[in-house]
Amino acid sequence: MNEHKNIATDLYTEPIFIKEAEVLIKELKRYDPIQLSSLMAISDKLSELNIVRYHRWKKTHNMDNSKQAIAYYDGEVYKQINSEKFNGDELRFIQQHLRILSGLYGVVRPLDIIQPYRLEMGIKLKNKKSNNLYNFWSDKITNYLNEEIKNQKDKSLINLSSKEYSQVVNINNFNGKIVNIIFKEYRNGTYKIIPFNAKRARGLMVRYVTENYIDNKESLKDFDYGYSYSEELSTDLNWIFLKDMI
Repeated sequence: MNEHKNIATDLYTEPIFIKEAEVLIKELKRYDPIQLSSLMAISDKLSELNIVRYHRWKKTHNMDNSKQAIAYYDGEVYKQINSEKFNGDELRFIQQHLRILSGLYGVVRPLDIIQPYRLEMGIKLKNKKSNNLYNFWSDKITNYLNEEIKNQKDKSLINLSSKEYSQVVNINNFNGKIVNIIFKEYRNGTYKIIPFNAKRARGLMVRYVTENYIDNKESLKDFDYGYSYSEELSTDLNWIFLKDMI
C-alpha cells in the first residue's frame, strides 16, 4: 500500500462487495498480533500494523478514509503498471477493462476506493461460510465475472493473476474462455518461469493494454516489452511469451 501515490483523476467508484468485506474484517478483528503473525506468516511489526488497519476500517468508504485501488496497491505488478503516468482517457479505459482479485474485497475495479489492509487470497481465514477465502469468494467472484462478460462478443477473460488468486474462479461455472498469460525466460539452456520477473511482466502487459487501448485479445500477441509471443509453445488457453537473455 502506497499512501503517497497519486493518479490524474478524482473520480472513484465504491467496492462491489463491501458487505462481504465487512464480514471478513469482523473476523480479522478477533486476532491479536501474535495470532495474526502466525496466520499470515508475517513479522510482528507487520502484524501490529495490520491489526491497527482492521480496527480503523470503516464500512463507509469515502475519499477521506479511502483511496482508488490502482493508486493504493504498490507491489511489483503495480509498479510496472505505473498508473501515476496515465491520463484521464487511460484511467477510464482501465476502469472498464481491468478487474483486480482481492482477498478482502473480492473483486476491485481500478477506481474503486479501498482502505489499507493485508489479506492474501491463500490465507486460511476461518469465517461463517468456511475455513478459507476460496470457498467464501468463489461463487460471488465467478458470478460477477459472468455478468461482466455477458455482453462481450468474444466471451474471453485474460488471466494475468497468480495461481493463488486465479484459482478462486470456478472455471466449471464460468461462462466464457479464460486465457492464461505465461511469461518465461531463457535460463541454463531452457525457458523457465522466473516468479519475480513474471510479476513485473504481468504489470507491463496491463500497461501495454491500457496505453494502446487494446480490446481485442489477438492484439496481445504484439506485446513487445522485452517478451515475444510463441506460437509454437502456446495453446488455445495458455499463451506463452518468451524472453531471451542477452
